[in-house]
Amino acid sequence: MRIIVTGATGFVGQAAIAHLREAGHDVLAATRRVAPCAAPVRVVGDIDSHTDWGAHLDGVDCVIHLAARVHVMHDSNGLEAYREVNTRGTQQLAESAARAGVRRFVYLSSAKVVGESSGSSVFSDASPAAPTDPYAASKHEAEIALQQVTAQSGMEVCILRPPLVYGPGVRANFLRLLRWIDRGIPLPFGVVRNARSLVALDNLANAITVCATHPRAAGQTFLVADSEPLSTPELIRRLATALDRPARLVPVPPAALRFAGRLTGKTAEIDRLLGNFRVDSAGIRTALDWQPPVSSDKALALTAAWYREQHPKQ
Repeated sequence: MRIIVTGATGFVGQAAIAHLREAGHDVLAATRRVAPCAAPVRVVGDIDSHTDWGAHLDGVDCVIHLAARVHVMHDSNGLEAYREVNTRGTQQLAESAARAGVRRFVYLSSAKVVGESSGSSVFSDASPAAPTDPYAASKHEAEIALQQVTAQSGMEVCILRPPLVYGPGVRANFLRLLRWIDRGIPLPFGVVRNARSLVALDNLANAITVCATHPRAAGQTFLVADSEPLSTPELIRRLATALDRPARLVPVPPAALRFAGRLTGKTAEIDRLLGNFRVDSAGIRTALDWQPPVSSDKALALTAAWYREQHPKQ
């Protein structure tokens, strides 16, 4: 099967290409500019409402669309900047793919489409959309655009909604947490009692690969996550074990942490560390007979090993 992957040089893209090639697929990489990649590169420039896909989709059976304007804390560019890439860019690609005769389109959305906190419940594939920021809103609008394209063309669309993705090469807050643990910095989450779903990079890449070909993936929208949610202190303990460092957890009351968050303008960050975000991925497991191939402990160990290679223990 011939598959083209957007966002091919990114964190998820590189892992997806490795899994797809291992599964025997002929993979092309769509990139903004010439860059080293494990698959033949097709330079398409910026992905937005004006992207000319030209002959890049000729002979392609499946598009896996991973490229996106990502959620950045304190991003001041507004909803329109996200819409141009995530919504209109996705629609432009999907319409081009349908005209080129592409059979399957796999779109990487986000679990944030259904909300920012699951509270005392658990998000499922049937949960209504409730995006709370421009990134999630643009992703939801892209999902709607894809449904319209498939209704008009018959192209098969499968949408995946992952929570936080971690693994070798991870950046942003997860990498910051690794650094704090490695440096022995006391972390004030000792009495936090929450549950947050995550998805390991290899598990997500495997799910993407399955959705590219499985007959029952057509027309589906799936939440995809590891087998078990983790509390913030449990995540810290497991990472500390993998890094061979002590878990320095200080028992600070969550109310005090939230107050500190308001004082420092970091309410959203604190809420993510204290709140629940549980997703039920029973849909993809039942429909596609899919199981995460890597356990949380194994994935966290691989992540820690990668970090240790980059930052040798002193």
